[in-house]
Amino acid sequence: MMKSVTSTPVARPDEVRRHNRTTLLRLLHVSGPSTRATLATELGLNRSTIKTLVDGLAEAGVVEERVPRPGRGAGRPSLLVLPQPHAAVVLAVDLHVEHVAIALVGFGGQILGRNSWNLRGRMREASEVITHVIESTTMLAGDLGVQPIAVGVSVPGVVRRGDGHVHEAPNLRWTDVALGERLGSVLRVPILVGNDAELGAIAEHLRGAARGSSDAVYVSADVGVGGGIIADGSSLRGGSGYVGEIGHMAIRPGGRPCYCGSSGCWETEVGEAALCRALDLPEDTPRGAILFELRELARDPHAAEERLSEFAEWLTLGLVNVVNLLGPQLVVLGDLLTVLPESVVRTVAAEVRRRSLVSRAVGGTQIVSSALGADVKLLGAAEAAFEMILDTV
Repeated sequence: MMKSVTSTPVARPDEVRRHNRTTLLRLLHVSGPSTRATLATELGLNRSTIKTLVDGLAEAGVVEERVPRPGRGAGRPSLLVLPQPHAAVVLAVDLHVEHVAIALVGFGGQILGRNSWNLRGRMREASEVITHVIESTTMLAGDLGVQPIAVGVSVPGVVRRGDGHVHEAPNLRWTDVALGERLGSVLRVPILVGNDAELGAIAEHLRGAARGSSDAVYVSADVGVGGGIIADGSSLRGGSGYVGEIGHMAIRPGGRPCYCGSSGCWETEVGEAALCRALDLPEDTPRGAILFELRELARDPHAAEERLSEFAEWLTLGLVNVVNLLGPQLVVLGDLLTVLPESVVRTVAAEVRRRSLVSRAVGGTQIVSSALGADVKLLGAAEAAFEMILDTV
C-alpha cells in the first residue's frame, strides 16, 4: 500500500512580502525611527530586502528617509527610516466615569490632536456620549486636515470583543449598549471596543513600564478596579473578551456590598471610595482633592504608611492573589494607584514578594507605577485600532 504524503504549504512570494512589510511597519510604529541596518538585524532580513521594502514605503509616503547625524564611525552611515504620522491616523476614545477623552493618533504613536469633556447628568447617557464623540471627532479631524481609518474605544466595563457590545459598564450606568455597531454605522471604519484595563495593559506593554516584559498585569483602580493581562507577550482576552474583572475577587467575607451583587469585592476595599475613607475624606470627594491629599501625604513617608496601612493591606492581599493566580514578572499600578506615596508602594511590593509563593518562584514579581499617566488607556485604544489596520497601510 502506498503511504500518503503530506506537504507543508509554501508561502507565495507576495504573501512573504506582505508579511515582511507588515512586520517592518509594526516595528517602526512601536520603536520609532530606525536605521536600515537596525531594521535588517531586528527582522532577520538581508539589506536588499529591507531596501526594497523601505523604498516602497517611502514612495507611498508612509516613511521618510534621512541621513543620520554624523557619528564617529567610519564608512557610509545607514539611512534613518522615520514613520510619517499622517500616513495613517486612528481615533482613540477613552470613556471614564467622569469624562471622555478623544485623540487622533498618527502612525508611530504621535498624538496629533485631542479633546475632552466632562460627563454630567444626561451627558452620561450612551446616546449622548456617542453623539458627542462623533461630533467632536468630525471637528477635530477637520481642524487637523486628517481622517481616521480605524477607531479604538476604551470602556470601563464588560465588553464583547467580537462586535464591541458593552454588556455592562455599571459606573456609567450602561447595560447592553451596542457601542461598536452604533459608532461604526456613522464613522464607517473598523472599530474595536475594549475593556479599559485590558487596553491599559497593551499600552504599558508596548510603550510603558511593561515594555520588554512578556508576562505582566496592569491593575487599574478608579471608581472601580480592573485588570489587563499580558501573557507570553500577548494580551489575554478569553473566548469572548470577558477577562480581567479582578476587582470582583471576593476577598473580605461579610464586607461591603458591591454593585455586582456580591459583597467584599476587592474594589470595595481599594477603589476610589475606599481610598477616600482611608484619607478621612467623604466618598464623593472630587478627584482633584484626592490627588492633592495624596501628594501632601507623600511628603511624610512615615505618616503615609500609618494612615494608609489598612488600605495597603487590602491592596497587598489582592495583589498576592493576582500574582499567585497569573504568575506575572511585573505588576503595573495604574490610575489612582500611581499617586500612592512611594513608601507605601515599596511596602506593598515587599509584602507581595514575601507572601506570594509564585512571586518567590519567579524570582520576585516587580511592582511599579504606570509610566504613561493619564494617557495610558487613550494610547491603548489607539494601539487596538492600529492592530487592525497596519497591514493595510
